[in-house]
Amino acid sequence: MKKIKRYIKKLYDIIMTPSMAYLPGNLAFFLVLSIFPILTLIGVIASQFSINIDSVVNALNTTLPSNVAEVLGPFIQGKGFDSNIGIFMIVGFFLASNGAHAIILASNNLYGFPNSDYIKRRIKAIFIIILIILLFIFMLGFIAFGNTLLNLLLRQISDKTIASLIYNLFVILKWPFAIFTVFFNVKLIYTIAPDWKILSRHTTRGAIFTTVSWIVVVQIYSYWVSHFANYDMFYGSLSNIVILMLLTYIISYILVIGIAINVKTYEYKIED
Repeated sequence: MKKIKRYIKKLYDIIMTPSMAYLPGNLAFFLVLSIFPILTLIGVIASQFSINIDSVVNALNTTLPSNVAEVLGPFIQGKGFDSNIGIFMIVGFFLASNGAHAIILASNNLYGFPNSDYIKRRIKAIFIIILIILLFIFMLGFIAFGNTLLNLLLRQISDKTIASLIYNLFVILKWPFAIFTVFFNVKLIYTIAPDWKILSRHTTRGAIFTTVSWIVVVQIYSYWVSHFANYDMFYGSLSNIVILMLLTYIISYILVIGIAINVKTYEYKIED
């Protein structure tokens, strides 16, 4: 019992450090910033492969509240790729990677590791922010609104028996696949973030906490969008954007707490 109390106290002390106070907001800001180049990239890919842009926009409308989708939609409905769009995406991804770079620096600080070469850190930061963005999109598109999006796709299938079979198979495999995907990628982020070798098993506790917490938060967001997204009592149409930004902050804060859990696990393993 004393060991558990000591663990919780040290974990609390880490969470209350200055770097842990500003890191979630830092990451959330750059995560929101990264949405725009990501959507532009999706629009470019869709146009290159002759994918119907309207279907992509419909998926966006289904996944997000209408007011948010109206703001983000034009970034998908571009004219195609040109030099301006290329520069926009490069600058956007570089700026977005600042959030991941802060995670790397904070991880080094909390673990007590020296920082590596700047170029290596920036390359790793870009890789980490892409992982986080893809996880964010996966949780919204697959976990939160996967059933709705699949129903839209299955309407294109004339054979209702096959459509029903595909839907039932999705329902059975959805949660095992979702939990494994989120856990594996979160664990990967936690393992590669520090500029020093961390054994994968030392990141398991933080990855479990983050995976479970993310899924719960995204499910709550999905329920809110489905039932309350039109109730703009306080902020008008801006309320939907505020809630989406709040979601990114909570997800970022959970990710940061997971780092703290892993640091304490690592210290206890070293002491043992």
